[in-house]
Amino acid sequence: MPDPLARERAHLAASRAALRTMREDVQALDIRDVTANWVNAAVLSAQIDERVKALADLSHTPLFFGRLDYLHTTQEGQKFYIGRRHVHDAGGDPMVVDWRAPVSQPFYRASRKDPQDVALRRRFGYTGGELTAYEDEHLSDPAEAERASRLLQAEIERPRVGPMRDIVATIQPEQDEIVRGGLSGSVCVQGGPGTGKTAVGLHRVAYLLYAHRERLARTGTLVIGPNRSFLHYIEQVLPALGELEVKQATVGELVAHVEVRGEDDAAAAVVKGDARMAEVLRRALRSYVTLPAEPLMVVRGSRRWRVPAYELEEIVRELLGRDIRYGAARDALPRRIAHAVLVRMEQAGEAPDDRVQDAVARNPAVKAVVKAVWPAVDPAKLVLRLLSDAAFLAEHADGLLTDEERKAVLWPKPPRSVRSAKWSAADAVLIDEAADLVERTPSLGHVVLDEAQDLSPMQYRAVGRRCSTGSATVLGDLAQGTTPWATADWAEALGHLGKPDAVVEELTAGFRVPREVIAYASRLLPHMSPGLAEVRSVREAPGSLEIVPCRAEDLPASVVSACRASLRHEGSIGLIAADARVPVLAEALREAGLSWLSPGEETTPESRLTLVPASLAKGLEYDYVVLDEPAAVVDGEPDERTGLRRLYVVLTRAVSGLKVLHAAPLPPQLG
Repeated sequence: MPDPLARERAHLAASRAALRTMREDVQALDIRDVTANWVNAAVLSAQIDERVKALADLSHTPLFFGRLDYLHTTQEGQKFYIGRRHVHDAGGDPMVVDWRAPVSQPFYRASRKDPQDVALRRRFGYTGGELTAYEDEHLSDPAEAERASRLLQAEIERPRVGPMRDIVATIQPEQDEIVRGGLSGSVCVQGGPGTGKTAVGLHRVAYLLYAHRERLARTGTLVIGPNRSFLHYIEQVLPALGELEVKQATVGELVAHVEVRGEDDAAAAVVKGDARMAEVLRRALRSYVTLPAEPLMVVRGSRRWRVPAYELEEIVRELLGRDIRYGAARDALPRRIAHAVLVRMEQAGEAPDDRVQDAVARNPAVKAVVKAVWPAVDPAKLVLRLLSDAAFLAEHADGLLTDEERKAVLWPKPPRSVRSAKWSAADAVLIDEAADLVERTPSLGHVVLDEAQDLSPMQYRAVGRRCSTGSATVLGDLAQGTTPWATADWAEALGHLGKPDAVVEELTAGFRVPREVIAYASRLLPHMSPGLAEVRSVREAPGSLEIVPCRAEDLPASVVSACRASLRHEGSIGLIAADARVPVLAEALREAGLSWLSPGEETTPESRLTLVPASLAKGLEYDYVVLDEPAAVVDGEPDERTGLRRLYVVLTRAVSGLKVLHAAPLPPQLG
């Protein structure tokens, strides 16, 4: 009789063989006789290629990580292996059940207080893709003492080299509730460092694609991150779960109507990012509409049809009153004028049809009225005029912006054209707002917005346009807001996003950052985000925090030594420093013969050290972090609160150990 571990290994081998067969069956499909034309053939062929990719057996991704044995109900006596994707045998019976299936839910939610008819929950441990251990919980056995899962803890603490991994084997009950929330509602997840909010958002996308695949296949899904380094770090999570169709972008890429070559000072950026600018733009755009002063004469054959100016004015006022998109109203105007002409034709005894109305709408006289009354407006030119023409801005910002605010956003030397302008990132968002006022932005089915606390109200509006008819998952931590316009309140932010009814969930249990490290970083909370709940880390790691004072002349060499010492451990190493100090440390590493990566470059077993400017550290994590000169991180920001928040971010990037080296006095808020 083989031992349990041997039986589980045999099931793993059989499951891998079944997955190979599933993949080979798809590859062997012959579509020559089932497609009507080459277009259908191309579409079907692309779908088959995607299915083949989704069925790939990834060596570093075990097919299953758990097992459920049920007591009664419809699953009586059945065993279900829980994994990252569904695998079935030749007869169609499941060998591995997708973690998103309803039958898998008790793996995450069942407990001794609520066993959910589970007799046994088994977790599996892997080493290099090989099944090496298992651990059982008899949830319905009152005689068995409750204990922490050693394998679960080992999986959480497993060293991380390469991109971000999925957490499908370690999802906690409070995380699972958010992951499995419905598609119709939006959710905002407030979570401190190490609470897994990013992973929760990505797994929520995977779950929604599983539960609502057909709908989301039509409407699309999008993950929005703060920068390309962050997106590169997370990009392998969804493919590991078999989801290949989710697009990723930064807010800057969403609003890339113009090339961004300039940069605003903080005062200008704050005003341009304020929600009041939406009304300024709306007023400015509507100012291009002028009421008709002359009647219209339409000549058709030997007849002339006259529409008086007052009637044209009524049509224009009615369209303005409906407050529809500028471009849609402009397209409707010639049809409305043509209708007025057709009424006169009918009164004269004629019987015009739709073709006559179309012809009248294209009449040169009608076109001339439309051009004069409701001219086409280029969104970029509209913003260019607002930021260049003081009188135009003053007229449309009256009662909205102060004199100082208008001066802050006006260009001192106006550019000659859209192309020559040195647009800033905030300008591009204004242009996107103007573009939406002209023509509605298409909406996706679901959008995940990560590191949301750093967005301005106008950026929230830009994202909200992309999910106006869909739902959103908003992820962030108010304590990690590091822009002058950082979010202070989720309710206000969700209002700008267009999702005021979104449910706000708070994750306060930390699974990544050691208790000693998060407690040290949390000393900053009362000084930068009073009232925000401190993260309670479930991980104790004695010796995980080390504070090392140095002489200024010795600091670079001490940092290099700390990096060498960290590299003796398994896993990834992040050397984080104020942006201004990165060149100094890069030179010190070069002289010491230590190679390093930049954020976004993938770590490998041979290259595990990344040199990270503090401004790019958000959202990233490393097994061991060496932090250079905390005071320089604070001083590198425009104000103290933003500096403390930046320091809070970099202090909480470590999963196993943090070493802080400083020559200048530590910020007093650290105690």
